[in-house]
Amino acid sequence: MEGAEEKKVPAVPETLKKKRNFAELKIKHLRKKFAQKMLRKARRKLIYEKAKHYHKEHRQMYRTEIQMARMARKAGNFYVPANSKLAFVIRIRGIRGVSPKVRKVLQLLCLRQIFNGTFVKLNKALMNRPRIVEPYIARGYPNLKSVNELIYKHGYGKINKKLIALTDDTLIAHSPGKYGIICMEGLIHEIYTIGKRFKEANNFLWPFKLSSPRGGMKKKTMHFI
Repeated sequence: MEGAEEKKVPAVPETLKKKRNFAELKIKHLRKKFAQKMLRKARRKLIYEKAKHYHKEHRQMYRTEIQMARMARKAGNFYVPANSKLAFVIRIRGIRGVSPKVRKVLQLLCLRQIFNGTFVKLNKALMNRPRIVEPYIARGYPNLKSVNELIYKHGYGKINKKLIALTDDTLIAHSPGKYGIICMEGLIHEIYTIGKRFKEANNFLWPFKLSSPRGGMKKKTMHFI
């Protein structure tokens, strides 16, 4: 019995246990930090490649338009570009004394306040909506530069039912990331080209709150629904 007690392994000191546990936690933390760093690096590389691809595609579209116009001019004809399928609608008036149908259309267009703006896809089903509320809105057909500046300068997204400014690509990866839109350039490309996920991308964007014109409006009443 005495020999068995002598061969018994001595207990590990408490300080040594703490040191070992701390070293293990530190190793786990470093591994996790390294994995996150590599993931960020891979994501940045993917975003760069996508942005490069979108830029090349937009440049090719622009060059094609110029080439078609030159060919038509050379043949003595006129080149008429295709009608734009994307419109930007801004609310410019209130709704006092208007019919409930007009109010409903303004709600469907997400134009609840004066000087609110939103992108609209012009198809057969939606062509009549802007016409119904024609006296209360102004609309135009934005180019790539306009879409770019609107989203970068005035873009807000719906993230967890909150209004958050789009200042980082990681914010976009949360909601529309599941549809393949992982960066600002991807969001701009989807809006401008009327992609397959235009509806999801446009719903992610909060209606743009634009500034009033210089000198203000002559009369402004009931500026919200």
